[in-house]
Amino acid sequence: MGDAQGDARGDLRERAEADGIEFFLALFVDLHGKPCAKAIPFSSFDLLMDGGAGFAGYAAGDLGQSPADPDILVVPDPASYTPLPWKPGVAVLHCDPHVDGRPWPYAPRVILRRQLDELAEQRGWVFKTGTELEYSLLRRRDDGTLEIADRDDTADKPCYEVKGLTRMWDHLSSVSRNLNTLGWGNYANDHEDGNGQFENNWHYSDALTTADRTIFFRYMIHMMAHDAGMVATFMPKPFSDVTGNGLHVHQSLWTQDGRALFDDEGDALGLSPTAYHYLGGLIEHGRAVAGIICPTVNSYKRIGVGAPTSGSTWAPAYVAYGGNNRSVMLRVPEGGRVEHRGVDGSANPYLAATALLAAGLDGIDRELDPGSVTDDNLFALPPAEVRARGIKHLPKTLDRAVEELVADDVLRAALGKTPGGDFVDYYAAVKQQEFDEYHATVSDWEVRRYLTQA
Repeated sequence: MGDAQGDARGDLRERAEADGIEFFLALFVDLHGKPCAKAIPFSSFDLLMDGGAGFAGYAAGDLGQSPADPDILVVPDPASYTPLPWKPGVAVLHCDPHVDGRPWPYAPRVILRRQLDELAEQRGWVFKTGTELEYSLLRRRDDGTLEIADRDDTADKPCYEVKGLTRMWDHLSSVSRNLNTLGWGNYANDHEDGNGQFENNWHYSDALTTADRTIFFRYMIHMMAHDAGMVATFMPKPFSDVTGNGLHVHQSLWTQDGRALFDDEGDALGLSPTAYHYLGGLIEHGRAVAGIICPTVNSYKRIGVGAPTSGSTWAPAYVAYGGNNRSVMLRVPEGGRVEHRGVDGSANPYLAATALLAAGLDGIDRELDPGSVTDDNLFALPPAEVRARGIKHLPKTLDRAVEELVADDVLRAALGKTPGGDFVDYYAAVKQQEFDEYHATVSDWEVRRYLTQA
C-alpha cells in the first residue's frame, strides 16, 4: 500500500510540473455540497501531501463541528487531480476531511468512499454512475433582480432550439472544449426545456470519480458564467414559470473484472434480474431517499403533476419505473443502466450516490420486485388512477421527506455513525432547521392572498 501511495504521489508531482501548476485548490464539500478550498502553492506540495490542509470545520459549513472542535485536515486524493482549463496554473485536488488522524464521518466524500470500499470488499462489485446536470444562465439587472441571460430566449418551446443554442455558443463551446481537455468525453451540449436552461454531457465513470466531477463541473460553470458577466444556477426551481434543474443519475453495477451486472439482452428492457431487484430497492426506499436527493425547500417546488409543456415541469412526481418514459422517476433508456430522474440540481452528489446505492443493494439482497413497468404518461394520468395502481407520490415538502428519511433503517445504516450519533439524525436536524427558517418567512404570495381576506 505504501509503495502504491508513493507512486501516486510521484505521478501527481510529475503531472503537475508538466502542466505548469503553480497552485493546488485543496477542495472538499460540506453537507450541502458547497465547495471549500485553500490555495496551496506548488512549493508546499510536500507539506500538503504529508499533512493535508487545515480548516476550522465549524466555519466551513455544516460538517458536524463546533468552535471547540479540532481543526479538519483535508487529505488530497492524487487520483482526483483536475487542472482548471480556464485558469492555467491552477488544479483541484479533491480531499477527504480527517480529524485527529481519522476520516471524518460527517464528510460526504468520506461517507461515499466508505460505502464503495465495502461494496468492493464484501461483494467484489463496482458502482458506476453518470450525471446529467441542468443549469440556468441568468443576468442581474441594474436593480439587482434576475432575468434570463439571453433576452431573446423567449420561445414557448425552447428545448433543442438551434437559435437559442447558437446565441450561447461562446459559453457552450468553451464548456465542451474544457470537458474534452480534461478527458471527460463531452458528447453533447444542448438547450434544455426551460428558457435560459442548458446541459453539457460527458461519459460515466466510477461513482466517486463522477461525484468529484459533478462538484468540479458546478464550480466550473459558476466561474465561467461569472467571468462572462452572467450568473449560473443549478437551483431546482429558480422561477415558478420555468422548468426546474435536475441532476439525473444513471446507475449500473459491475464486477471488478469489468462484467456488467445489469445487462440482459434477452429482456424487454435489457435488464438482468439483479437490475430489476435494484429497481425494486429504489422504489421501496423512493420516498425516504428524496430527503437526500431533493435536499432543499426549493426542491419540492420542482416536483409537480401536470402536462409537461415547456415552462412547466419534467420532474417526476411518482415513485415508478418504466422504459424510455420521461414521466417516471426511474427510466431505463437502454439496457444495462437505470436513470433516476428525481435527483435535482441542489443535491450533494456524494450523499446522493450513497443513498441510491444503499436502496438498490437492499433491493438486491431482499430480491424485491419493482412491479409492473409503467408505460403511461403519469403527468396526464388522473391521480385517483395512479393511487389505484399502488404508485406512491414523492413527499411534497422537505420536512415530510426528512421524516421518512430518519425512519428508514437501510439509509440510516448506509450513511453511518458519527461521534454525535447517526449521521442521518445530524443531517435531519440541519434540514429541519432549514425548513423551519423558510416556514417562518412570510411570502408575497401570503400577503396577496390573506391580507384582506377576512
